[in-house]
Amino acid sequence: MSMAIFDPTSIFRLYASRRVNKLNKLDPVAAQEKLLLGMVRKCSATKFGRAHNFSSIKTVRDFQRAVGLRTYEDFWLEFWKDSFPLLEHCSWPGTIPFFALTSGTTTGTTKYIPFTREMMRANSRAGLDLLSFHVVSQIDSTVCSGKSLMLGGSSDLNELAPGIHSGDLSGIVTQNMPAWVSPWSLPPRSIGLMKDWEKKITLLAEIAVREKITAISGVPSWLNLFLARLTELKGVQDTDLGELLPDLQLLIHGGVSFMPYRQQYERFLQNSNAEMREVYPASEGFIAMADGSHHQGLRLCLDHGLFYEFVPADDVNQVNAPRHWLQNFETDLNYALVVSSCAGLWSYIIGDTVRFVNRHPPRLIVTGRLSYSLSVFGEHLIGEELETAVTSAAAEIGCSINDYTVGAVVPQDPLSPGTHIFLVEFSQSIISDEQQADFVTLLDEQLGLLNDDYQAHRAEGYGLSKPRLTCLKPGAFEAWMKGRGKLGGQHKVPRVVLDPELFGSLQKYMQDNNHEALPESS
Repeated sequence: MSMAIFDPTSIFRLYASRRVNKLNKLDPVAAQEKLLLGMVRKCSATKFGRAHNFSSIKTVRDFQRAVGLRTYEDFWLEFWKDSFPLLEHCSWPGTIPFFALTSGTTTGTTKYIPFTREMMRANSRAGLDLLSFHVVSQIDSTVCSGKSLMLGGSSDLNELAPGIHSGDLSGIVTQNMPAWVSPWSLPPRSIGLMKDWEKKITLLAEIAVREKITAISGVPSWLNLFLARLTELKGVQDTDLGELLPDLQLLIHGGVSFMPYRQQYERFLQNSNAEMREVYPASEGFIAMADGSHHQGLRLCLDHGLFYEFVPADDVNQVNAPRHWLQNFETDLNYALVVSSCAGLWSYIIGDTVRFVNRHPPRLIVTGRLSYSLSVFGEHLIGEELETAVTSAAAEIGCSINDYTVGAVVPQDPLSPGTHIFLVEFSQSIISDEQQADFVTLLDEQLGLLNDDYQAHRAEGYGLSKPRLTCLKPGAFEAWMKGRGKLGGQHKVPRVVLDPELFGSLQKYMQDNNHEALPESS
């Protein structure tokens, strides 16, 4: 067993109480305006600041008039490409020391997102806020009495130029973690550097058997793999976190929608005292976190690192798209999220869509990706609707889901209706023919209830036939991701695959490698 470490939880709780009290009194609009104008002043002499006359910007409205919406490609072509990787006084003062690599789940295109020392500090403050919400709500918590295990990607970084590195966001954070934090954190550097995800998971499971793990964080699908290895190692039948990690007090998850996994994790935690908290981190910055129960949404991080704008998702490609911020946003609308950051992003469309569920404090839920919407036939389904329908249909047949993806089949005959094919990996080994049929019927009904356009296209088979299901064996997506070199870390199974060639190759892979589940009768 590991040596006992000093538990500073009670000391930290004093800080946490003051910080949470300050956040509860914070004026969101004033905090965001102050943050934006401070960043604008700081960057007035940069190439971007001079091009957009930052020295004359006095209000948020001035900023929105001066700075147009931009995608990654826009920034790359206009400001970064010619001097990359040496970005000096370009869109942020000084030299950009790090670039966070995105996972590229949809297009496979790697993006290099600038990451500064200021952003490092902003993310650290967000992490402290998360821990503060936990210890204030859980008065008996001793979360700092053990170690925190982060299931991230490889912490090995690539040197693009002297003093300039790129890699997974988790790797950048790990490499720059203060030395005094090491007694409370895992994995050790030797394991963190590993690129072999399977070996890494096995070694972490072996460490977890002998260490006191009080907190764990990661993407749900990769948490599943870790818990499966730990279950095997301990020789127990069920994934029971009360038995597997008896000291666990905090389980942090993010990166993908938790909806398909919630039922599963509630079962895992039945005999555990740990609480779950969702976070919304991105390569562009730490955006939001759970400060209450899951149905309340995620609370925006308002006073460090990021200024937010919200563009109605349907209008994001318009030349003069309406741009809202915390002064004039609305609840229950689907917005494309736009950020300006202390890493030199300005009115940057990050690709996520969100919907606000609360104004004071501002809380949101992530509804999907702009690239994850499914509208091959005019059905206009968004990620949130797909997640809700798949999750509820699985629950109705008494099953839970490890992962899924969906693609569209466009018929050769223009008079024939198209269809959606759902590749679903259930956590159960056997799904009966009757359950599979019920799943498809329930899925179809839910999508129709959630989306009028889908319902209209399904009416009498107009343009769209009933969905089709390919039921996959447990472990199928893990094998596919491994084969693509995208197993572990920040890599995620794409929820929607719009590229017919990629979706076709995915289907063929599952068939050729015997990953499709056999009917119960077989």
